[in-house]
Amino acid sequence: MDMFKIAVELVVGFFGLFVMSRLLGKTQITQITTFDFISALVLGELVGNAVYDEDIGIADILFAIAIWGILIFIIEWFTQKSNKARILMEGSPTIVIRNGNILKDQLKKEKLDLNQLQHLIRSKGTFSMREIEFAILETDGSVSILKKHQYEMPVRSDFSMDGTEPVLPYSLILDGSVQRDNLAEAGLTEEWLATELSVQHIHSYKHVLYAEWRKGDGLFVQKK
Repeated sequence: MDMFKIAVELVVGFFGLFVMSRLLGKTQITQITTFDFISALVLGELVGNAVYDEDIGIADILFAIAIWGILIFIIEWFTQKSNKARILMEGSPTIVIRNGNILKDQLKKEKLDLNQLQHLIRSKGTFSMREIEFAILETDGSVSILKKHQYEMPVRSDFSMDGTEPVLPYSLILDGSVQRDNLAEAGLTEEWLATELSVQHIHSYKHVLYAEWRKGDGLFVQKK
C-alpha cells in the first residue's frame, strides 16, 4: 500500500477529527458520558479502519466523519432542548450517600462497589466517609460531595488555632467482609473489632455495610 497515501489520509483524518471535536464543543472531552465515549470511539474507528483500506479514499473519510458528526450534533441538540432526551442519552446524577448514610441499593443500581466509592471520594480530597453528608454520582462517573457542617470551611487556621497531625482512616469492614490487611496495618485485632461491634449491639460482620476506624475518633459503623 502506498505510504504517501496512508500519510495523507492520516493527516486529513487527524484534522477532520480535530475540526469535528471543536464544532461539537469542549464537553466531548471534559465531560465524558456513556454516549460521548461511544461516539468518540466509533468516530476514531471510522478513520482508523479507513486509512488501511485501499478502496477508501480521502473523500470517503471526510464523508464518514461529516455524517457521524452531524448525527452527534443532532443528538446533542435534542438533549439540550429536551430533558427526557437528555436523561435517556446521558443519564442523571444519583445520590449514593444521603444524610451521612451510604445507599447500598443505589450503589448496586449503578454497579458501584464500596472500594470504587472510596476511590472517588478520595479523589475529592476526603479520606473518611464519616465526613460526608451527601455524595452524588455524576453522569460522567465522577462524584460530588457535600461535607458535614463540622468538616466544612472555615478551617482552624482562620482562627489561629493549633491543629493536629492528619490521621489516615482505615476501612475495617466493607459490605460484611473484614479487611484484615487494614486491620493489621492499624495495629488492631479481630477480637478488638468484635468487642467494639458488640458494644453497638452488632454480633456479626454480615450486618455491617461499612466500618471505619480512625485514631482519636474511634470506630464508625453503618449497618446494612
